[in-house]
Amino acid sequence: MPQAEPPRMRGKVRSARSIPSLHGLTEMAARERAYHDLRYRILTGRLAPGTTLLETELAGLLSLSRTPVREAVIKLEEEGLVEVRPRHGVTIKALSLQDFANILDTYSALEVRAYELVAARGLTPEQTRLLERMVEDMETATATGDIARWSDLDDEFHAEIVSLCGNQRLQTALNAFWGQQYRARMMILPLRPLPDESNAEHRAVLDALKLGDRDLTRERQNAHRDRADKQQLELLRRSLGSSGLA
Repeated sequence: MPQAEPPRMRGKVRSARSIPSLHGLTEMAARERAYHDLRYRILTGRLAPGTTLLETELAGLLSLSRTPVREAVIKLEEEGLVEVRPRHGVTIKALSLQDFANILDTYSALEVRAYELVAARGLTPEQTRLLERMVEDMETATATGDIARWSDLDDEFHAEIVSLCGNQRLQTALNAFWGQQYRARMMILPLRPLPDESNAEHRAVLDALKLGDRDLTRERQNAHRDRADKQQLELLRRSLGSSGLA
């Protein structure tokens, strides 16, 4: 089922995340419709890794002409989601354990930098209240064992902080890498333990941000990413092993 559109804050959609959604698809121009539709199918697994389709087949699948599909494919290739081979079609790229490790290394380094910038800029009382409420919502989801809900809230929390960094280029880069690792996150979701450690780390990072302490924020967010990334890699290893793809 398509996911709901991410909430809008301060009059714009958060730019640090672009959760796959079909919301508003029919109102989009053909180029944007092709991009969002294909991206949704890839990130949610509706187009499985390794699938190869000709441009004409993709156009037929989306009920669009080849020109917007070609433009969408170019953008998806830039994001590392597909591989284009002239006269051989478009292949949905598989995500290996090493790919995921490399993506996490890059993504985490960029996110830590964004958090530093937020600490330097400082939080307003309104921003602080919003982030505190998000942490509370994650703790509630954990208490009820709703890991899927917690995962969505976790994305929103990190996205909200990054959206405050004041660097649009950094946000755009993070968004691209987030899309590349989204499929792996969905694969490991059933294997995730209750995220009590993450919740405690989120509170610690938020406390550092509230203090406006750039060094402490970097230290705490870096430690959080290191632990969380190692856990995700181990869970993906188990997931790939159980599916015979390791």
